[in-house]
Amino acid sequence: MAESTDTTGRDADAVVARPSRWRRLPLIRQLRQSVGLQRGMLVAGLVISTVFVLTAVFAPLLAPFEYGQLRGPDGPFGAQQEPSADHLLGTTVGGYDVLSRVIWGSRTALLVILVAIALSIFVGVLLGLVSGYFGGWLDRVLVVVADAVYAFPSLLLAIVMAIVISGGQSDLWGGILAAAISITVIFIPQYFRVVRAETLRIKSEAFVESARVIGAGHVRIMSRHVLRNATRTLPLILTLNASEAILTLAGLGFLGFGIEPTAAAEWGYDLNKAVSDVTSGIWWTSVFPGLAIVLAVLGLTLVGESMNDLADPRLRTRRAADVGPEAAPTDLEPTDLEQTGGASS
Repeated sequence: MAESTDTTGRDADAVVARPSRWRRLPLIRQLRQSVGLQRGMLVAGLVISTVFVLTAVFAPLLAPFEYGQLRGPDGPFGAQQEPSADHLLGTTVGGYDVLSRVIWGSRTALLVILVAIALSIFVGVLLGLVSGYFGGWLDRVLVVVADAVYAFPSLLLAIVMAIVISGGQSDLWGGILAAAISITVIFIPQYFRVVRAETLRIKSEAFVESARVIGAGHVRIMSRHVLRNATRTLPLILTLNASEAILTLAGLGFLGFGIEPTAAAEWGYDLNKAVSDVTSGIWWTSVFPGLAIVLAVLGLTLVGESMNDLADPRLRTRRAADVGPEAAPTDLEPTDLEQTGGASS
């Protein structure tokens, strides 16, 4: 009987034991906790997003030509050439290789995403933290400004900012910075509102009051206690904003306010130049840039939506119960057990 009790105790300890370090990584942990269709969506999103990132990183090795190259060893490529052995996806109306433009365009999109999100997080988190922690007239002013910017049409605001920053077009890094800053203006209110709401909730918690009692300063409390807890949901917003950044960049390029074609490859610009080809039956100049936009946005959106669903322990537990105990995740963190009510008492 004692042996049976010890066995049961060991089994219980194994269930509640903390998983290994690599299993606690955000994507690995959520991948293990996902079930059924949710896991399929997350895996599909991760695969597509990984292909997109690897294509951008290794663009110089994967692209057969440079993004602005018009001639090869045998002479000019020629405009609107059909897909062939020399040009697997054909050539554009300007005589560029479509495959090379699509591959190099992934690098431009990734650079804009990284710069835009980095700037948005830095500015939005800082303003949200200060606004929520101190409150008062500064909080009211920042909230009004953020709501006004958030209510403005995002693409129109990006166009205005692109014109103000770079006159509409620029070189590679100038254009990337202009597009990134234009997108940053759109994203800052989102990070601001999320961090401000979390800060308002956290600053009234007991551990923050205890820090004040022992004499901790405002900077120490905000940096060591509030900031860490107020930014836990940012990875979810980050993945969704990355897909929105691709669409905004493509919209700017399509309308002629993006990066110059001689400075970098950009999918929106290529779509703009391919509009007249569609009516002439020349499909390859528009299909492949458009497909690249769709796949990149789809992959990032699937990852973001899956992470958003898995962030709710109640939803995750309910789905695990639907597929049966054999498929249910067994590596729930203590915080998840607390939020779901513990061991169903």
